[in-house]
Amino acid sequence: MTVWDDLVGQEKVSETLAGAARDADALVTAIASATPPPEASKMTHAWLFTGPPGAGRTQVARAFAAALQCVSPDRALGGAPGCGFCDGCHTALIGTHADVTTVAAVGTQILAEDMRDTVRKSYTSPATGRWQVILVEDAERLNEKSANAVLKAVEEPAPRTVWLLCAPSLEDVLPTIRSRCRHLNLRTPSVDAVADMLVRREGIEPAVAAAAARATQGHVDQARRLATEPAARERRAAVLKLPLRVEDVGGCLKAAQELVDAAAEDAKALAEEMDGKETEELKTAMGAGQGGRMPRGTAGVMKDLEDKQKRRRTRTQRDSLDLALTDLTAFYRDVLALQFGSRIAIANADAEDTLERLARGSSPEATLRRIEAIGACREALDRNVAPLLAVEAMTMALRAG
Repeated sequence: MTVWDDLVGQEKVSETLAGAARDADALVTAIASATPPPEASKMTHAWLFTGPPGAGRTQVARAFAAALQCVSPDRALGGAPGCGFCDGCHTALIGTHADVTTVAAVGTQILAEDMRDTVRKSYTSPATGRWQVILVEDAERLNEKSANAVLKAVEEPAPRTVWLLCAPSLEDVLPTIRSRCRHLNLRTPSVDAVADMLVRREGIEPAVAAAAARATQGHVDQARRLATEPAARERRAAVLKLPLRVEDVGGCLKAAQELVDAAAEDAKALAEEMDGKETEELKTAMGAGQGGRMPRGTAGVMKDLEDKQKRRRTRTQRDSLDLALTDLTAFYRDVLALQFGSRIAIANADAEDTLERLARGSSPEATLRRIEAIGACREALDRNVAPLLAVEAMTMALRAG
């Protein structure tokens, strides 16, 4: 199984990157032997992957990073980089390769301080691998200072450093950065392709796989989660009941509170899993004594970690809310489709009775206003409005129609 096999519906992109990985091999050989590099090469020092949520931007970038680090002995016999089995591929794919650095937003932004060590590392030679790879998962979350730091590194890269940036669209990245990157746009995989992947790779029953793929409209990660995690199915079912619970003011406020509480629980569960481990690792690294007592002068380091963990909890809560709002938008889109007499590509076929009831009880104009209210809630959350206030405003707007 090669590193490209899990990239659902991205055959053209995979072909382009496989060619670039082959040319990257030739460039490494040329650099090592001090010979002129090939005149025509598909490889470049900076790449920008864009595409809608669920298209697999990060997965594509990580597969490319693995192909660049591939050390399969088959390559000496003419085999293509990216075998998926060698140590270079395996460690790059699971995120433990010493020369593949991943940067993701801890909070709502990637701060300059989060990029400082990464930019410094980008100027060093690979320690064990063939390339120094810097993968920025949320390039759209770079703020002005961190974006300028990345721009400088992309303008003047080290000979064997590759930047892989992921963002929803070109417009989400500074023009000065995107002009220095090779751009690859990913498309949303088809529902059938995602369902087939769930059956082949996860062993999911075909009917369950088809339902999960249809409900998420081709979002690979969400479809996998929905098909494999009972908690995800329960959370989605609760969200889809919300439109029936906003018939009075009390119902609106209660539904909003429960939605925000569920998102907070998600953030708390992640924090309990990650924060304790990070804190213990830092204490060990700083030489904590018996009883966890920290040496003098380390209080600032611990405070920085606590601030980072707080930003991550905030982002996790808002990401969980955003997922619920995405499900809610798809629900009302289905209502609108039924109001116009169309049953093609209904995402929430398992809630068809509720969809029919709402479609009969309101007008297309009211449904559109409800979809706009959900969009306004997402924008409010992006502007750091308190989650409960934003969701309460949305549920009241859903009631008004």
